Amino acid sequence: MTEPNDARVGLYIDFDNIVISRYQQLHGRNAFQRDGIRDFDKTSPDADPEIAARLAAATVDFNAIIDFAASFGALVVNRAYADWSVPVNANYQRQLMSRAVDLTQLFTATTRGTKNGADIRLAVDVVEDLFRLPDLTHVIIVAGDSDYIALAQKSKRLGRFVVGIGVAGSTSTSLAAACDEFEDYDSLPGIGTVTAAASPAPAPAERRRSGKRAVEPADVEVTVAPSTARKPTTNPMFSHTEDSQFDESEPADDTDPQTVATELLVRALQIGHAKGDADEWLNTGTVKNQMRRMDPAFNEKPLGYRSFTDFLASRSDLAELQEDGPHRLIRLRLESDGRR
Repeated sequence: MTEPNDARVGLYIDFDNIVISRYQQLHGRNAFQRDGIRDFDKTSPDADPEIAARLAAATVDFNAIIDFAASFGALVVNRAYADWSVPVNANYQRQLMSRAVDLTQLFTATTRGTKNGADIRLAVDVVEDLFRLPDLTHVIIVAGDSDYIALAQKSKRLGRFVVGIGVAGSTSTSLAAACDEFEDYDSLPGIGTVTAAASPAPAPAERRRSGKRAVEPADVEVTVAPSTARKPTTNPMFSHTEDSQFDESEPADDTDPQTVATELLVRALQIGHAKGDADEWLNTGTVKNQMRRMDPAFNEKPLGYRSFTDFLASRSDLAELQEDGPHRLIRLRLESDGRR
């Protein structure tokens, strides 16, 4: 198999698939259509606060997806497919563009949306890239649709390592079997695991007929427990300081760069442990390469450290270092409950 430092990765995101699946995972079957999320504009004065709260609870952390994809090698293709004129999709534009994602526009040709258009366009682009980029070693498909089974099989036959990422409960078992590796979104480092979903809310029209008041955001409860594999970080965004709500206003550049660098280190170590033994010592060079894949702007010298080893030593409360001959190794320290 190709060595990680030689690997070249293509990441293909069926945006609607993952966003709709996440919303319905939290709020119930057909909730996306029932709540009218496709045309919901949270900035509108008439926006239902209950729906806005449910939508915020189901926000997808694409940074965790991109970071995980970067653990396989250098991202040379990074595309997301959607109709970006739709308000719910437009809310993600700044987050995705900050990670150099190519936003592929799919125009709605029918009243049923762009679902099949996304499937076909993504599949055509992957096959084209497999022949256009012979050095592409990994194909990562972010979707759970069984329509991608043939694409996964074809990519494997052409000698590529195929990774799938989907939302639990909305993923075809046949697609997972067709991939070399498949990960649930909830199992990615930095993502919490859903343990309970909010109760389904009546459609806006039903609430108007019933005369019931709209539930305030605080009334909507979605319980998310930390992943049993890794402790999630509090802010998974590293290349910028925009908060997790992806507001349209320009974010204030007031995040401490030391804090951002620490979170980047923790995420890189979490990914390294997730891909191997939880107690495994990781090579510091490999960890730095992973951090640079996740955020190409990372550099320890502007932070005041002469070397990467000095930077790691300053985070001794989070990670422990060990020298093994000419090699320096690192791993996350255990939490009080025995988790890393």
